[in-house]
Amino acid sequence: MDMAQCNDAYGAIAVAVALAEAFECSVNDLPLTLVISWFEQKAVTVLLTLLHLGVKGITLGPNPLAFVSPNVFNLLQERYDLRLTGADAEEELRLTMSD
Repeated sequence: MDMAQCNDAYGAIAVAVALAEAFECSVNDLPLTLVISWFEQKAVTVLLTLLHLGVKGITLGPNPLAFVSPNVFNLLQERYDLRLTGADAEEELRLTMSD
């Protein structure tokens, strides 16, 4: 389900929380994929909100966070299962659909 732009991130979070409640599990147990593209500063705010909520398995891209050191980014990858998008769109779609 495409949840549109960063402005609509709250809606995506609300849908994920409602699904988790309906299936009596956590948001991280749901077969959801969230991809955040770095087109504007609001995406950083969305990412920080998701990390605060404990959401894992977020795909970022196409580049890592420029303002975060490689060591901190590696720590975020380990703790939150952050992933970077690749250059091959078809491969990305296949990986997204297999999660």
